[in-house]
Amino acid sequence: MLAVRRLFQQRPLLGNALAYGTLFVGAEFTQQTLLNRVLVRDKEQPKQPYDTATLGRYAVLGYTVNPTILYYWYRWLDKRLVGTAVSTVAKKLVLDLGVIGPINIFIFFTAMALMERKEDLFAEHKEKYIGTCLKQVYFWLPAQAVNFFLLPTRVRVLYVGACSFLWLNLLCWIKRSPSALKDTVSAQKTP
Repeated sequence: MLAVRRLFQQRPLLGNALAYGTLFVGAEFTQQTLLNRVLVRDKEQPKQPYDTATLGRYAVLGYTVNPTILYYWYRWLDKRLVGTAVSTVAKKLVLDLGVIGPINIFIFFTAMALMERKEDLFAEHKEKYIGTCLKQVYFWLPAQAVNFFLLPTRVRVLYVGACSFLWLNLLCWIKRSPSALKDTVSAQKTP
């Protein structure tokens, strides 16, 4: 525990990246475990192997891109808006949910499409972006209120990483799910 504390004090970006990345990949690992091993309807069916390519894509985002963006975002945000007064926290919440949240969702879908080598990098955006942005408000509003009211800057990324484990399980599920638009169109075509 002392080594972890020292890492966060001496190399906070690295410490946060390691913790956040582990939680980020852990969310996808949890999804694969649940979908392919725990919630399998046909118990006779052999267990599916883990999709290591997908885990690798989550690792790229989770260990490099996202924690770096969040680390510098929270440093900037905490320097500009100091304190835990209700008005200060409200401003932080509006900026966090209105600026970095949609940017992170955009980066997530775009980076995944790039790493999956999809022809249309924005197909998933068209289907899922708005709904995902709305869902993130419901999840992150209370989570970030706790973050901004109670936690010091040095542990913000770690806290967000822990919350992200839950959020990313939802995001992994959203990524796997067909769009509501497709479901509606399909339902209308079937006799």
